[in-house]
Amino acid sequence: MHIDEQRRFRWVRTSIYLILIVSYMSVYFHRMAPAVVSAELMATFHTSAAALGSLAAMYYYIYTLMQIPAGVLADTLGNRASVTAGNLIAGLGSILFAMAETFELASLGRFMVGLGVSVIFVGLMKNNTVWYRDRIYGLVSGVTLLMGNLGSVLAARPLSALLNIWTWREIFLAMGFVSLALAVLSLLYVRNRPEDAGFPSVREMDGLASHAERHQHWFRDLLAVLRNLAVWPGFWINFGMAGGLFAFAGLWGIPLLRDSFDLGRDEASLYTTITLLSLAVGTLLAGWLSDRIGLRKPVILTSAAIYMLAWLALIYVPWQPGMLAMLLFMLIGLTGGGFVLTYPCAKEVTQPALSGMAISLVNTGLFLGAAIMQPLFGWVLDQGWDGATAAGINVYSWQNYQDAMSLMLGFATLAFIGALRIKETRCHNLTLQRE
Repeated sequence: MHIDEQRRFRWVRTSIYLILIVSYMSVYFHRMAPAVVSAELMATFHTSAAALGSLAAMYYYIYTLMQIPAGVLADTLGNRASVTAGNLIAGLGSILFAMAETFELASLGRFMVGLGVSVIFVGLMKNNTVWYRDRIYGLVSGVTLLMGNLGSVLAARPLSALLNIWTWREIFLAMGFVSLALAVLSLLYVRNRPEDAGFPSVREMDGLASHAERHQHWFRDLLAVLRNLAVWPGFWINFGMAGGLFAFAGLWGIPLLRDSFDLGRDEASLYTTITLLSLAVGTLLAGWLSDRIGLRKPVILTSAAIYMLAWLALIYVPWQPGMLAMLLFMLIGLTGGGFVLTYPCAKEVTQPALSGMAISLVNTGLFLGAAIMQPLFGWVLDQGWDGATAAGINVYSWQNYQDAMSLMLGFATLAFIGALRIKETRCHNLTLQRE
């Protein structure tokens, strides 16, 4: 391509990526925001910990069920259609959640939000497979998760500060309109692949043949992905590591610090912000390091091992709010970021045309893990609750939280076992001959 054409390609690619990444940041915001507004939600809807966990997890239930369909949509209709529809449904769901007067309507709003945002990540990762070169896919994945995690950071301390100005209802109403605007931008500007924007494929730019297109019914392709045993270890890594981490940072981290150490919401949100910032950095470092050394498994395995040890320390090492607590919360986020490499690994053991389905399969593990952990954590708290309340909110003891965090350790151990089983790809698609 000529220089002007190369510049136009980079501009189009960047514009599409920015629209999708802002959409993805909204996904993280909706995922993590219940942790900060947990007290307001419990007071508004008069819920127990288990009920609050179920409300927050409503997002994860539908998100989990939609991951395989999201992969099918990305590989058939394309990311433009799926992301546009997703932003539209999420926007309407957020508006309903903001205006809900009953617990049932709030749950329906969370359900719609989860339904809408469930297709955005897979669409974004599918977009990256066709607009960026294979040799930098790990780094691009790390940058993508880094940017997405900034959305979760906005849902921590900044959201806590914003609650001093706006109500939780006004914030979710505003987020609904943001998602509607992103739906319009997605429809107008996103394109499924370079060829749809008048460019050759990325491989053709490098003098290589384009990847083969799908040649059979999507259901047969899906069965081929599901039968691929090399994809499944990534599912269990995401289930145990990312799923548990998102459940904790997205709901139970702030109540733990509030109940066990009498921290205010703003002060407690600092610790979950540290976790989320560390997670963002960890995903970027894991993706960069893996591409740099040309290996996947050592990075994933090391991350999973240290992540498991960090939970052991958080449960059994005596700590108080302060530097040690900040280091532990940082370590959990930093090492948890290793889960990002499950996506390149899934792509690299699957035919390129089916990358969306492979990515969606491992991503299902993340949200199934979070969907199970959020209410299960609350159920364990309720089992040991001594009846203490403050301002109409149930208060749980440190022992209650220790019991619940043992679940997190169990999930982390499962992730480590999955990491032991991951297949080394050397950053190359194993279904293709080396070029």
